[in-house]
Amino acid sequence: MRHDGVTPLTSPLITGQAPGSDRVDPLAAKVEALNTRYRHHSATSVMEAALKDPQAGKLALVSSFGAESVVLLHMAAIVDRNIPVLFVDTELLFAETLVYQQEIAERLHLQNVTVIRASEATIAAEDPHGTLHQHDTDACCSLRKTRPLQKALRGYDGWITGRKRFQSGTRSALDFFEVEDFTGRIKVNPLAHWAPEDIRAYLEENRLPRHPLVAQGYPSIGCAPCTSKVAEGEDPRSGRWRGQDKDECGIHFVNGKMVRSGETA
Repeated sequence: MRHDGVTPLTSPLITGQAPGSDRVDPLAAKVEALNTRYRHHSATSVMEAALKDPQAGKLALVSSFGAESVVLLHMAAIVDRNIPVLFVDTELLFAETLVYQQEIAERLHLQNVTVIRASEATIAAEDPHGTLHQHDTDACCSLRKTRPLQKALRGYDGWITGRKRFQSGTRSALDFFEVEDFTGRIKVNPLAHWAPEDIRAYLEENRLPRHPLVAQGYPSIGCAPCTSKVAEGEDPRSGRWRGQDKDECGIHFVNGKMVRSGETA
């Protein structure tokens, strides 16, 4: 019996089972124990735990090299510059994002960055004219981002994301560690509890360069055709898929489906 307030990682947590069942969900138990262990820790401590705690498993950091990505990348680089970093190039990104990705990787001395793309054959078969985004953004995101990333994540026990609670209602209950539905992996969100002022302070204190499009009115940056400028007072993510019932690209799931506004993340 532990008396230090920490749940052992071998604790037989039972989740989603009928009353009286003795079945154990090992992944849920691991995530629950990690959240208990690091609940009151800082983002940097959670990042270090993700990269050094053997119970977290083999992880990759997935980065869009977008508006706030440099914070998470810098935090990871301090712990381990050899961390696997996966960057999904949808081939519809802003030119500024591609240049920024190279600059940040060099500046932080990241040693293990892999650029992920859908195969030419798959693009030719499913989006031969490059216009899929104009009539089916979900299918475009799946083709160019979700499926290539899921393939790249095979062999990893989980991945590190830059998601934060303040970004949208669908992310308001994020924990540091969570179970990814249907994949058998965990997701780690070191910045889950950060507010916008925390991001600004970290950028300033560490003199980190911002994505050049931020100064032009893009606080959240995705693919060029589906990202627009955001007016003062608007939600920072309102420029993503503007006018559509969509606020996630699909790499984060709820019950195997893309997240929609109002659903639980």
